[in-house]
This record gives sequence, C-alpha cells and structure tokens, in this order.
Amino acid sequence: MTTTEQALKERIKELTCLYEVSSIIGNANVELINDTLKAIVLSLKKAFQYPDKTDVIIDWEDISIFTNEFIKDDLTIHSDINIFNHTKGELIVHLNTTDSNEINFLKEEQLLLDNVALKVGNFLERIEIQKNETSLKRQMEHTDRLSILGEITAGIAHELNTPLANILGFAELLKSDLAVDEKAVKDLDKIIDNAIFSREVVKKLMFFACEMPQKMKHINLVPHLKNAVKLLDATFKKEQVKHSVKIKEEELWLRADPIQITQIIFNLLINAIYFSPKEGTIIIEAFKKKKNIIIKISDEGKGFTADELKKVFQPFFTTKPIGDGSGLGLSVVHGIVASHKGTITAENNIKNGATFTITLPKD
Repeated sequence: MTTTEQALKERIKELTCLYEVSSIIGNANVELINDTLKAIVLSLKKAFQYPDKTDVIIDWEDISIFTNEFIKDDLTIHSDINIFNHTKGELIVHLNTTDSNEINFLKEEQLLLDNVALKVGNFLERIEIQKNETSLKRQMEHTDRLSILGEITAGIAHELNTPLANILGFAELLKSDLAVDEKAVKDLDKIIDNAIFSREVVKKLMFFACEMPQKMKHINLVPHLKNAVKLLDATFKKEQVKHSVKIKEEELWLRADPIQITQIIFNLLINAIYFSPKEGTIIIEAFKKKKNIIIKISDEGKGFTADELKKVFQPFFTTKPIGDGSGLGLSVVHGIVASHKGTITAENNIKNGATFTITLPKD
C-alpha cells in the first residue's frame, strides 16, 4: 500500500470515528453516562493507526473509563475535557511501543483527540445542565407545595383564632362565677390551659404562613447568635452535647426582627441538640457574601432519609417519637425565614448528621 493510500485510509478512520462519536452522543441516555463514555473510547481506539497497540482513557471527576490497562512507559498524548470553560477531565491515549521503537502517533491523531475531547465536553455540559434543570424543577415544586400549605395554614389559623379567644374569655368568666366550686374551677383551669396551648399552636401556624406582625430593625446578627448559644449552655451540658461557634467577623448586619431571628436560632439549635449523640458536636457558622448573610447549623445526628428531606419544613411533620414534638418547629423557622425574604435548606452531611443553611438578604 502506498503512503498516499495509507494516509487516506487513516483519514477515513478518523472521520468515521468523529461520525460514530457524534451518533453515540446524540443517542445517549443521561442515566447511562458510563456506557456512553465506554462506547466513545472504543470508537476512538479503532481510529488510531495501531489500534491493537493503542489504549484510550477518559478521566472525569471520579469516573475513569478505559479500553485496557496501560504501561507507564507507553507513548502518551492527551487532551483536556473542558466543561463550562473549566478543565474537569482528560482524554488520554497510550501507544505501546514495547515491540517497536519506530512507531509513533500521527499529528492528525492529536487533532482527532482534541475534536473528540471537545464533543465529550459538550456532552458532559449538557448533562450538567439537565441535572441543574431537574434540581431547580424539584425546588420549585417543593416551594409551590409549601406556598399552598402556607395559604391553607393561614386560613386555618385565622378561623381558629376567634373560637379560641371566645373559649378563653368565657372560661375566665365562668371561673370567677364558680369560684366557690373547687372542682369546677379545676376543670375550667384545664380548659384554659388547653386553650392557651392551642393558641400557641395557632401562633406557630401563623409563623409558618408568614402572618405574624414583625418589628424589622437594622441588627448585628453576631451577638444574637452568641447570646442564643449562651442561653442554651445549660441544655448543651445536660444533654452532654458540645458546640463550636465559627464566626470570624465581629459584625454581620442585616434588616430583621430580632425576636424572630432569635427564635430561628433557638429552634434549630434545640432540634440539633435533640438529635445529637452524646459527646456529639454542633457547629454554628455565620458569614457574609456579597448580598447575603449565611447561617449554618450542623449536627452529628442520624440525618434524614430522602423522603424526610422533602417534608422537613411541612407543618406537623416530625421525625421525633409521638409526644416529643408537634412537628411545627421547622415549619415556623421556614415561615420566619420566608417572611424575611430569605431561604432555608436542609441537607445531609457527608459522614453523618444534617446541616441547615439559612440565607438572608443584608438589606
């Protein structure tokens, strides 16, 4: 075979490879990324001048797809895989020269590798975009559900307020009228106590629904955080739970209701203490970004299941045993944060426990 014929044959192999790779990517299933990358490296291997002596590797994040093991002394060419203008991986080709020192890569093979790396980068970009769109869609659906729950909850709270006020008022009147009847007074005290408890539940529902009046002020968050931790010091000691406050700045200013901000911190810390193991550590962080103040509270408890994470801020949902919680603590926190035009998220830590992240606007 003449040199021209050989060169033409190699160009045909390279063009065939580019066509195959485009087809593989065009028909790719997002759920089967590894299979797609495997098909690409196999197609690329066939396109090289010495396919029997060539091995191809794609390294991307924690994924490594290759056609075969390779020898460190092999000849190597590579091309970066860029995703959104950042190098996130590498496409590597090894040529085994054990049997012959005279063989080498063609300059066209480097160009082929660069072209395939570009296609792979575009493919992985598409996957990242789809993942982000799916995640955003889930967040929006979750927000919509909480919004609907908030409207329903606000309606229920308003409807209950009037009858509860009447129960308390008439119970107090009856108590004064029946002062001589000791048994009747005790029964009325039970009615009054339960009505007060119900009123507190209604208040929490209104917090969730963002219906409580606020006294917004320009406050420094740091002393409020530290004071909340200090006030719970006895609880930390009683439950044998440690805490670590990580705040570098002395001042973190934002516009907020100081009482409600304290309530947020209290609720999250009490929740973290409840789920923390003995000698576990709760980490309280606060820092500022360009437009926001971030608060993070992490524990070393059992964390959440995937289903619990979806419902964690819904009213009356709780992972505590019956009698240990009303399921309103985190929904109240969500309501207060929302009323401050902020966001709150819950996620599991890498090892154990969970982290609640609150983002509040500075102004």
